[in-house]
Amino acid sequence: MDIGVFIPIGNNGWLISTTSPQYMPSFDLNKQIVQRAEHYGLDFALSMIKLRGFGGKSEFWDHNLESFTLMAGLAAVTKRIQLYASVAVLTIPPAIVARMASTIDSISNGRFGVNIVSGWAKDEYEQMGMWPGEAYFGYRYDYSTEYVTVLRELWEKGTSDFKGKYFQMSDCKLSPRPTASMKIVCAGQSPRGMEFGATYGNYNFTLGKGVNTPTAHQPTNELMMQAAAKTGRDVGNYVLMMVIADETDEKAMAKWKRYNEGADLEALSWMSGQADADPNAPEGGTAKRISAPEGAVNFNMGTLVGSYASVARMLDECAAVPGTKGIMLTFDDFLVGMEQFGQHIQPLMACRSEKLKAVA
Repeated sequence: MDIGVFIPIGNNGWLISTTSPQYMPSFDLNKQIVQRAEHYGLDFALSMIKLRGFGGKSEFWDHNLESFTLMAGLAAVTKRIQLYASVAVLTIPPAIVARMASTIDSISNGRFGVNIVSGWAKDEYEQMGMWPGEAYFGYRYDYSTEYVTVLRELWEKGTSDFKGKYFQMSDCKLSPRPTASMKIVCAGQSPRGMEFGATYGNYNFTLGKGVNTPTAHQPTNELMMQAAAKTGRDVGNYVLMMVIADETDEKAMAKWKRYNEGADLEALSWMSGQADADPNAPEGGTAKRISAPEGAVNFNMGTLVGSYASVARMLDECAAVPGTKGIMLTFDDFLVGMEQFGQHIQPLMACRSEKLKAVA
């Protein structure tokens, strides 16, 4: 069972609250997190791309690093862990991303991959004059399909003459090519998003659901497996989970209660407005799910709150759901959380026993 970390490229991590740990993003912070993740045998680290924050009292995600340049730096100070950067496909041409990825492949000695972000928060792109208009909501996965096709051709053959609706290549060249097969990550939750991931991705991130309900992603996993069966491809399902741990269940739950009491309503309102911008968005799609009012303080991601033993048990339950090939973790406080996971939680996890033997 793979375990990875969704590193805090934006301020305050993934809790939209004024009472959760407040911190700014920096290379040094993310270096410490990823190096500790590597020390404890985690398999991968992924950084998102966010171009505009939510505002509010917490200034949520108003302060962000850039994904590719961050991962290039991290590639130079790590040795084993797999690294993924995220690209907002509306912002950088695929031929340039192909070359950036090949460069980081060289820095990392083949430990790099790309997360494809089709985009749903239009204000991120309107501020730069890059939003194609409301019609984009309807064709964004078609756009991403052409984008990934160009990437694959350049990485695998070093040349592309692709002619599509959105991209036209004319003897486009890439050299040097990556030394390892470049992995593609997707994060679609809607039927169309899952179809895209099953066709073009190696991994598709699935959102966990609820608090201390570690198997609630089972229906989403089943839909992803069905989509992969249609394409005949082995597409891994990575489940996104937040861990809020402490020595006892009571102490951990007190943290969770405090974070909810400080929910940044202004920032949450901004996120909800962005999610509602697409009138045809399916209820199961990413934008709708993460902004649902009942749990938006943590993007409605699956959240495991408890003692080290309780969290380890629930992570094992999460891993046992058919179709789960890995778990991507976030923490309320990343430096503290990484140490808690490495020292106290992971050693209790049955699904990580073989990995720990290999690392030892």
